[in-house]
Amino acid sequence: AGYIVKWNEVPDKMHLNSTLHPVTPETAVPTRSLSAYRSQKDLFALDKELMQIFESTYGPVKRKQAPPPREVYTAPSSAVPSTKKRPSDRDDTEYLLIDGYNVIFSWEHLKKLAEDNIDAARATLTNVLCNYQGYRKCTLILVFDAYKVKGQREEVEQVGGISIVYTKEAETADMYIEKVTHQIARHHRVRVVTSDRLEQIIILGNGALRISSNAFLEEVRQAEAEIRDILRQKCAE
Repeated sequence: AGYIVKWNEVPDKMHLNSTLHPVTPETAVPTRSLSAYRSQKDLFALDKELMQIFESTYGPVKRKQAPPPREVYTAPSSAVPSTKKRPSDRDDTEYLLIDGYNVIFSWEHLKKLAEDNIDAARATLTNVLCNYQGYRKCTLILVFDAYKVKGQREEVEQVGGISIVYTKEAETADMYIEKVTHQIARHHRVRVVTSDRLEQIIILGNGALRISSNAFLEEVRQAEAEIRDILRQKCAE
């Protein structure tokens, strides 16, 4: 029958030789103090020395290969809304906002007409823009300010596919265009026609594109030329 042997009596009681290797000067771990390894170089040497002793006793260590790095997506914090515009937030609709009086007094032929009859100048510009909108298929808003007209309320007319806005009392065309641009520029492509420098700066700050009145005149002339070519081709058929 078996019986319990105290740990300090094991060497006297065992019948077989111990499988544990006696500690010899060759295998003894150096009793070097860690305080001697102050630099990173010394710590690296200590690690290397300990590894050599470990491998000489238990065999080489099999190291696992590191897994390939994973792509990690960090969701933006809900406390800080992203300022980047996703493609799904925008559509292809182009809005064209035009400062009516700025254009009239920038285009020489309309300026001369306005000196005699401002209503005729507005009507001529409206007719030109109706043709332009019908060809370019944009959403066109023509703005005339009436801020000096006492008691004037904002009015919107639909003429030939374009919207004509007459601002309310104490609101300039600049103020109206700035307000609308701020509302729609984040979801639509917006261009503003004006030669007012301050207004151009505000427009850029709202994320819209700006074009001077004279540069827009060249666009209108180009569109009119293309329309004439189309009509000629249809007449020749």
